[in-house]
Amino acid sequence: MSAQAATAMDRMYRYQRHFYDLTRKHYLLGRDRLLRDLNVQPGQTVLEIGCGTGRNLICAAELYPQARFYGVDVSAAMLDTARAAIDKAGLADRISVAQADATDFNPHSVFGIAAFDRVFISYALSMIPPWQQAFAHAATLVAAGGSLHLVDFGDGADLPGWFRKALLAWLDMFHVTPRTNLATEVAHLSSLRGLPHRFTALYGGYAALAQIG
Repeated sequence: MSAQAATAMDRMYRYQRHFYDLTRKHYLLGRDRLLRDLNVQPGQTVLEIGCGTGRNLICAAELYPQARFYGVDVSAAMLDTARAAIDKAGLADRISVAQADATDFNPHSVFGIAAFDRVFISYALSMIPPWQQAFAHAATLVAAGGSLHLVDFGDGADLPGWFRKALLAWLDMFHVTPRTNLATEVAHLSSLRGLPHRFTALYGGYAALAQIG
């Protein structure tokens, strides 16, 4: 794990984590649609990479009550918030979280599981500098017959120019960089693994939703 990356994220979210979900719900669009698209079956396992405060894991665990959930994040501060939220929701028996680097962690060492039926990444690739490495690694964690799901900021191709410019400037303040070649990367990764894929631009390209497998 990159100690530098962990320290940077802890510094960024030391205070933000306490009101993160309250503010982000208004502009992290498409998250709930991703969770519905997971279509998790009873007994299956689900991993979120970049789980942050645990918001998505808790929503997913409530949506799919017969599945088991796991999450990793590089920020220890965010994980403290996630564990508290998971305990408060009474879901500690079905959700496990751990600190790990999205680009190279070993799931068996962390959770005792080699692969997961569903793996998803929600608005995390836009914050990970080696995002292509993290995305490629995520694909290796999907069990046979499973699927990889993604939602993040899109290329903004159909947004008004003034809005897109303002959005990019605002996101840059939080070290967030939309991956404008995300569609190409999804197609490339799905081709490498011989799996079908779907890519959907949402809200004029404000966000992007993708699935491999």
